[in-house]
Amino acid sequence: MRGGPWAGLWAGLGDAKEHCPPLAVTLSSDRSAGSRRRSSAFGRLAEAETHVVLRMKRRSFSVVNKIVQSSPAMKQSKLEFYSSLNQTPMYTALPDWESLPLHVVLHIFQYLPLIDRARASSVCRRWNEVFHIPDLWRKFEFELNQPATSYFKSTHPDLIQQIIKKHATHLQFVSFKSHFVSALTVIFVNSKSLSSVKIEGTPVDDPSLKILVANNSDTLRLLKMSSCPHVSSDGILCVADHCQGLRELALNYYMLSDELLLALSSETHVNFEHLRIDVVSENPGQIEFCSIKKQSWDALIKHSPGVNIVMYFFLYEEEFETFFKEETPVTHLYFGRSVSKAVLGRVGLNCPRLVELVVCANGLQTLDDELICIAKHCKNLTALGLSECEVNCSAFIEFVRLCGRRLTQLSIMEEVLISDDNYSLDEIHTEVSKHLGRIWFPEVMPIW
Repeated sequence: MRGGPWAGLWAGLGDAKEHCPPLAVTLSSDRSAGSRRRSSAFGRLAEAETHVVLRMKRRSFSVVNKIVQSSPAMKQSKLEFYSSLNQTPMYTALPDWESLPLHVVLHIFQYLPLIDRARASSVCRRWNEVFHIPDLWRKFEFELNQPATSYFKSTHPDLIQQIIKKHATHLQFVSFKSHFVSALTVIFVNSKSLSSVKIEGTPVDDPSLKILVANNSDTLRLLKMSSCPHVSSDGILCVADHCQGLRELALNYYMLSDELLLALSSETHVNFEHLRIDVVSENPGQIEFCSIKKQSWDALIKHSPGVNIVMYFFLYEEEFETFFKEETPVTHLYFGRSVSKAVLGRVGLNCPRLVELVVCANGLQTLDDELICIAKHCKNLTALGLSECEVNCSAFIEFVRLCGRRLTQLSIMEEVLISDDNYSLDEIHTEVSKHLGRIWFPEVMPIW
């Protein structure tokens, strides 16, 4: 149905209105009446004040005035003065809505939700024209859910049809939240200039990706597709082979392969900028994690020296056997579950490009040696976050001393630090602040 809250939207997406709303007319008529009254009153007041000024001048300069006022030119100028005073309005009428500059209306529309933007487009013809300017249709988020299984309202089918009909060629940044692969395919078929596509957690599959590639291979720059279980490594390899302008990619580790890294490193591919890899396992032993060859990583780094490689780990301790046995060019590491001392030791030895490290949990064993190893070998490290693990104060201070002022972000929970024979918790912030060159305190868990 096209009633209710969607009524204004259909009006905005349809033909433009031919006239302004009654509100604008009412404001204009009230304004002009008040303007006439005020203009008349101010005219009489100005005329009276002018006579007073002239009388004062005659008293002060009577001789001069007799000569000057007898001149015909002076008489003519006085007549012109009074005439212009009575004819010039004191206030100009406000312009109507349609006379607002288009760039101003466009700037306002960019901050309005789609529904409000559509309602505003029915004010007048020019506002409706602004509503359809391509700049407002570069980005859209499609919500496509089953009412029985989702609390979120789906994007109305008629709205999707109108957007595809009028603005499919303008879409560049698209985000999908869908449970229907057919809906994704419709968008991919009708869009020819997509540069940013986010399809995380959707049922997109290899055939859908091929359609996306066929229509947008020259324009696609960013593709986020984590948690897409129906996409295979061959499907993502097809994207890398044909989308030579792709600069950012987010995917699950099972899609990663040596062939994919080599495709991203080809001479015809642009410099790659950002690769995010989610390493996730719900049940230990359910997924087999294959190792990536060092030569494949080296090829990517040689082709794109500045690439950021971000890895999120949500694994159990026994599932880390595959990782960090050889040099890995990861720059940002996040361990969402408990990670062993052995794994962190391998990180220190085999991750020389590491910039940021976050450890959410470790267990009861202190990480003294592992942190010092990371500080010595990871010369680019600038950020560290520790929670639910233990480090002796002396080892932590040594870690900070080795890193020095390049350690720009240091987030350590107070419970992580363990007092020892050399330093207590009361003394540690002074020593750490000295090495960092700024005031530093450990984080404190709030008590609600």
